[in-house]
Amino acid sequence: MSLRDLPALNAALNAASALCILAGFMLIRRGRREAHRRAMLAALVCSSLFLASYILYHVQVGSVRFQGGGAARPVYFTVLASHTLLAVLVVPLVAVTLRHAMRARFDRHRRMARLTLPIWAYVSATGVLVYFMLYHL
Repeated sequence: MSLRDLPALNAALNAASALCILAGFMLIRRGRREAHRRAMLAALVCSSLFLASYILYHVQVGSVRFQGGGAARPVYFTVLASHTLLAVLVVPLVAVTLRHAMRARFDRHRRMARLTLPIWAYVSATGVLVYFMLYHL
């Protein structure tokens, strides 16, 4: 694997995280707590691997400029801005939500998860969208 492969890997890790988050949500709605726990921990692993790979790539390459024009340009920057802002916010949200679950404080975990899960899912899904717009438009 080379440095050029990392953006595609990052998109795949974001997609995997989004799918694990969705699965975890569906599992908990069905009362399958242990399966939910495994899905959410898998989402955490995927997101953590993404973050490490993302940092490694951008330390080596720096910023990558958006080459698209026309209507795609404001759409890209709108998605990127919301993605970036929420990506910074989601890290402590996930940490607190996970901490409540690990300490079996499920009432607090549930309250936090109602905020954390949609933001985390959005960040993961828009990470894939940003990749496609940046590298394939």
